Amino acid sequence: MVDRIIVSATPETGTPRRIAGLSRISYSTTITEVGGDLQKGWLKRVRSSGCFCFIRLLARAGPVLLSPYILAVELTGIHRAQPPQRKQPNSGSFMGSPSKTRRMKPLGIQLYECVQGSPISFRSCQALVLILTFLSYASYHATRKTTSIVKSVLDPKTENLGMLHWPSHLYLQDLRDAQGNKTALYSGWAPFNADDGTALLGEIDLAFLGVYAIGMFFAGHLGDRVDLRILLTIGMIGTGFFTAAFGAGNWLNIHNFYYFLGVQMMAGLFQSSGWPSVVAVVGNWFGKSKRGLIMGIWNAHTSVGNISGSLIAAAMLKFGWSWSFAVPGMMIAVVGLAVFLFLPVGPEMIGIEEDLHEKDAEKDDMSAPLLEERSASKEKAVGFIQAWRIPGVAPFALCLFFCKLVAYTFLYWLPFYISHTAIGGEYLSDTAAGVLSTLFDVGGVVGGILAGHISDRLDARALTAASFTFSAIPALFFYRIYGSFSLYSNIALMFVTGMLVNGPYALITTAVSTDLGTHSSLNGNSRALATVTAIIDGTGSIGAAVGPLLTGYISAKSWSGVFTMLMASALVAGLLLSRLVIAEISAKMESRRPDAASDLPVSSMEES
Repeated sequence: MVDRIIVSATPETGTPRRIAGLSRISYSTTITEVGGDLQKGWLKRVRSSGCFCFIRLLARAGPVLLSPYILAVELTGIHRAQPPQRKQPNSGSFMGSPSKTRRMKPLGIQLYECVQGSPISFRSCQALVLILTFLSYASYHATRKTTSIVKSVLDPKTENLGMLHWPSHLYLQDLRDAQGNKTALYSGWAPFNADDGTALLGEIDLAFLGVYAIGMFFAGHLGDRVDLRILLTIGMIGTGFFTAAFGAGNWLNIHNFYYFLGVQMMAGLFQSSGWPSVVAVVGNWFGKSKRGLIMGIWNAHTSVGNISGSLIAAAMLKFGWSWSFAVPGMMIAVVGLAVFLFLPVGPEMIGIEEDLHEKDAEKDDMSAPLLEERSASKEKAVGFIQAWRIPGVAPFALCLFFCKLVAYTFLYWLPFYISHTAIGGEYLSDTAAGVLSTLFDVGGVVGGILAGHISDRLDARALTAASFTFSAIPALFFYRIYGSFSLYSNIALMFVTGMLVNGPYALITTAVSTDLGTHSSLNGNSRALATVTAIIDGTGSIGAAVGPLLTGYISAKSWSGVFTMLMASALVAGLLLSRLVIAEISAKMESRRPDAASDLPVSSMEES
């Protein structure tokens, strides 16, 4: 171990001094002396090659953050054997020792570094995190969407099935035989083709989402204490297995309702580990700057997963509804394997440090060393009750309850509603209804990005979310009344409704959750992120379970009653944010006063 090093700073454009015989230096080495007029700083990054060793030092001069320097390092002492009593159990350093870092580093990244001959860069890790977490949660939603596509096959109720030709050259075929409008495809599957089949499907949804919501709280608490890569991998492989097991009911000729109920409950349990894990990983790698826009774009994985799940499940129907479950199940298992091999959970896990320039630029207080704060905060995760007490968590969690009630009612019942509603006087096939329903998710992609961008520009998360939820009320009304007039009116109104319904849902589950998980009241503790995310999305998932369940019963009497429930839910969601909206507007008005103080808080959520 290096006992003492002396560094001499040169500009980044300069040439570091050659140091004979130096081939590697420990990440955990403490810098004891700094040449020139620089004060003591913190280790930024170590990169060695042969007899050269370059260190980037983040130096401070009082509260002023200086630019990074390339430093030449002089070795002054080595301890080849150190007594056990001198070994510190926890050095408190943000960086781990090289051996510990290698143990935590994913195997795929280790292989990449061996082939490249150099460590992976910070920016490459950021890109890798975005891609893998995007694919991960998109595959979660793809498996979740299959049930809604297959529902109308399991429980066919439409006697006069016509074929609306959209788009006929890709998806539609004449499924009617000479004896009537029914075919083997539309005979249903016991027990879901009985008179109470629609209610049974609603109970299946409740079982999945109920376990998902409960598991979310435990998964978030667990996610702040274990390796998120392992937790996410187990969740994805388990989800794939039980998704395929639901479809295996067709191959095994199973008609027991409790088999399908149990399989869906297990699938919900494994899926609950997904969202807290991916949000926590992304939060570990990205600061608050433009978080709404970045996470709004990243959150398109929800809609991309819904769209791909709909298209895959609809395309597999011609081979049998079991394949609509089996194929997405195999896909998520493959993505889970990629996550295990390549996902870097945080900078400290792979022995590099994040770009502290952007992070520190967002903070007003520059006096405390960031690395010390992080190392101290890593010792203890935030408790469940403490996370609930963070300002803004409770109102946004309750708001998401009603937002997800609306969004998941569409997620699980929109294809069923389309296939059982005459559009332009004709009915769509199950395949065409599944494809058409993807336009709701296309609108959701636009809504998520738009909501994130607006909230960044206004610096007002609550105001943006409330505006979208209130605007969704007339959109829901018009879709119910005028959506059946023609195919084109259905497409346009479905797109707008998806944009306004999914916009606040995407904003709250991503940017808002991450903001609150790194709230100023936590004093730099970053280990609350998964817990806060789980609380907010777990509460929302309870609403996601209630909505489809109520729809299963209400739709048997009237779909107008379902839309009334959805409009009332959107209204309550907006009203729950009224206090935060007033606080944000007041802060904006105060900041525009000529005599306003220059140090007003930038986020009213931290005030509330």
